[in-house]
Amino acid sequence: MKIGVIDYEAGNLRSVETALRHIGADFSVHEDPESILKCDGIVFPGVGEASSSMRVLRHRGLDQAIREFVEAGKPLFGICIGCQVLLDHSEEADTSCLGIIPGRVRLFKGGQGLKIPHMGWNTVTQNRRHPIFRDVPDGASFYFVHSYYPEVADRTLEIGTCEYGERFSAIYARDNIVATQFHPEKSGRFGLQLLENFLKGGLE
Repeated sequence: MKIGVIDYEAGNLRSVETALRHIGADFSVHEDPESILKCDGIVFPGVGEASSSMRVLRHRGLDQAIREFVEAGKPLFGICIGCQVLLDHSEEADTSCLGIIPGRVRLFKGGQGLKIPHMGWNTVTQNRRHPIFRDVPDGASFYFVHSYYPEVADRTLEIGTCEYGERFSAIYARDNIVATQFHPEKSGRFGLQLLENFLKGGLE
């Protein structure tokens, strides 16, 4: 599967490239809609802020390209900001997002001695089995860096949750989409396993 990695000035490209190279992925990085639409699958990564990310996506026409890609039934793996902006709206700078998955992005309340952003390793509870979890045990730990979290409207789409003062969607999936709030490319062997499962058709 020929993978396209979306470049929309949201950072973190190098670590994603390193992870994909490590698992032998056939991939290339693209910032234009035409190239993205020619790929077999896309990885939608990101570190940064919702409104600036959406501004670049719209300016480059990538917002519509991503919608067309998903509507065509091709597989998409969203990471961090790439997970959040698939939803309808983010509380970060009151941002309208892509609206592909119904839901909102919320700011952590904090308190109870919890620092914001939520940063570091945390366990993910698998709500139900999904092909993306092949050879990944329930309760495996993944690396998080975020102040906001996705809240999908249809909670049955949550295939994995995490606890940080409150329980939130760590990974959700629908049809040809899977998205993680954590960074699989920074999460050791189990994070790499998720990416490898995606490359091998792990959404079916």
